[in-house]
Amino acid sequence: MVSTPSLDKPQSGRSFLDQAIASSSPNQSLVPLTTRLGDNDALEIGGCDVPTLVRRFGSALYILDETTLRTACRQYRDAFAQYYDGESLVLFASKAWSCLAVCAIVASEGLGVDVVSGGELYTALRAGVAPDRLYLHGNNKSAQELNEAIEAGITVVADNWQDLQMLVELMGDRSDSVRLMLRFTPGIECHTHEYIQTGHIDSKFGFDPDSLDAVLQFVSQQPSLNCVGLHAHIGSQIFELQPHHDLPEVMVSWLQRAQSYNLPVTELNVGGGLGIRYTEDDDPPSIEDWVKTICDRLSGACREANLPLPRLLCEPGRSLIGTACVTAYSIGARKTVPGVRDYITVDGGMSDNPRPITYQSRYRAVVANRMSAPATETVTIAGKHCESGDVVIADAQLPATEAGDTLVVMGTGAYNYSMSSNYNRLPRPAAVLVCDGEANLILQRETYEDLLRQDCLPERLVAKTPRP
Repeated sequence: MVSTPSLDKPQSGRSFLDQAIASSSPNQSLVPLTTRLGDNDALEIGGCDVPTLVRRFGSALYILDETTLRTACRQYRDAFAQYYDGESLVLFASKAWSCLAVCAIVASEGLGVDVVSGGELYTALRAGVAPDRLYLHGNNKSAQELNEAIEAGITVVADNWQDLQMLVELMGDRSDSVRLMLRFTPGIECHTHEYIQTGHIDSKFGFDPDSLDAVLQFVSQQPSLNCVGLHAHIGSQIFELQPHHDLPEVMVSWLQRAQSYNLPVTELNVGGGLGIRYTEDDDPPSIEDWVKTICDRLSGACREANLPLPRLLCEPGRSLIGTACVTAYSIGARKTVPGVRDYITVDGGMSDNPRPITYQSRYRAVVANRMSAPATETVTIAGKHCESGDVVIADAQLPATEAGDTLVVMGTGAYNYSMSSNYNRLPRPAAVLVCDGEANLILQRETYEDLLRQDCLPERLVAKTPRP
């Protein structure tokens, strides 16, 4: 576990940086690995001055540090090479952030990509990800999505009976077969938000383990289904190693059962779920410790069962990209409720980061243009949307702020852009990739015209629409 000195409050953004840059494992750091104090007392990431990026690209703005993302990819890849004697493949769970640039980066580091929709599949293929490194998930895949997977030649992770039946129907009289994995719920619970627990029995994901024999028997009788592996996933933002220690033994027992049906199962996918540090109170295991736990226990379970080591897959998302990104906002209005609280408002909120209002998620923020200023105020950072619950951070420790200051929220790489919306018809933010002092646009800021692009106005309404 990471050990970080306790932080005396109030503290300046500068002292926060001094203590936050304490870990070489990206998921244990509170900030991107290239974060430093730059010129003019400003926050710098990837060699780029953050307030300058805001002036150049506008705000709200996602800033993705390429070095941190690549470091996390390499730590997963290298840890499996060190601790597992069999073949392994790390898949990026692209639901965390699916766009061309992110998929291209992880693929260039030797990772595959886990997709959960036709849109994510299309993005990964356009980014150049090899089909044999693509795996399609989803608890309600459409016939179109399954057909796209078949045509692309990727692996399908079957989640339910409808998946299997549609695949058999879509394959028809084809002479080839679809590469298939079967997802089961392992019955392992962990301490995380109830919305992101996926491994316990009462979950919408995966076959019930009581149906194991029925599923295996059905698949064994379908020549168009080439069942190569088994899959399980126990949840997200997990800080405990014990559930991951328990999972391999369960999956090896499934593997033995599958082989009794003469299925060519040679892959086990243990999912992902490793958490990251969003605040000083969070204490996740390192990437290396997580990988070692999985590898040691799977190797031991295979020895006990006298089985050769399967190809081992995992699907990290948050722990690859979460810490690599920050979101920069411009501070606007202030409201003081005497004796209650002070609000400061930013030019974004729940449309670019819905996690606080959805999961009650907590974050850490600094004022990027005045990093040395002492934190003298406790304020609530509110978004600009017409929802009382649109709060980015409650009771944040910040210096006295002014309209136009640049506020930076750490750890926004996972599920922020992916879950963003146009609530109140706000255009989605731009995103830039920073590395060695260079900033490249990877997502253009949406425009008002983009907001209307899919609108259709029936002709009979045109004459009744008041003109400005």
